[in-house]
Amino acid sequence: MKTIKLLSLSVLAALTFTACSDDDETPDVVHEEEVITTLTVSLVSGNETITLQTQDLDGDGPDTPVITVSGNLAANTVYDGSIVLLNETEDPAEDITEEVEEEDEEHQFFYTVGTGLDVTTEYTNFDANGDELGTEFTLTTGDASSGELTFTLIHEPTKPNTGLEDAGGETDISATFDIVVE
Repeated sequence: MKTIKLLSLSVLAALTFTACSDDDETPDVVHEEEVITTLTVSLVSGNETITLQTQDLDGDGPDTPVITVSGNLAANTVYDGSIVLLNETEDPAEDITEEVEEEDEEHQFFYTVGTGLDVTTEYTNFDANGDELGTEFTLTTGDASSGELTFTLIHEPTKPNTGLEDAGGETDISATFDIVVE
């Protein structure tokens, strides 16, 4: 019986010692996905500011996001746009925009204009390599129209790219707003 116990202990010790490794490899850094509860788009023209916001304070919980648009856009007008991302599960709220801009080569916003909406967008801020980032942009309205405008933040897109269709990466957040140009 002692032989079986000693043999069992020897096998267990051998497995324990062979499972340990003397690798000096540095483990890969794990970047946690950002928690984004609120996306706010500010569109400024002169003294007028239009705010588009989606807020989902329970994240993946059962409540649907609250989507608001503060007003209609004026026809034939240029707006300076900026995007702010927040994690409001923390107190005080964490500004995720700073992290996106610091990791600019790993992020890009895309603006998708739906059918019927007469607006165009243009990037005004770029990453360290000169590729589009998109937390700042211009939005130019045409004639009176209405439709959807979607803002999508992609993590680790292929850069440069020709748009959302070939960007790859993963979606950090996407929000669609019903827009009226009058």
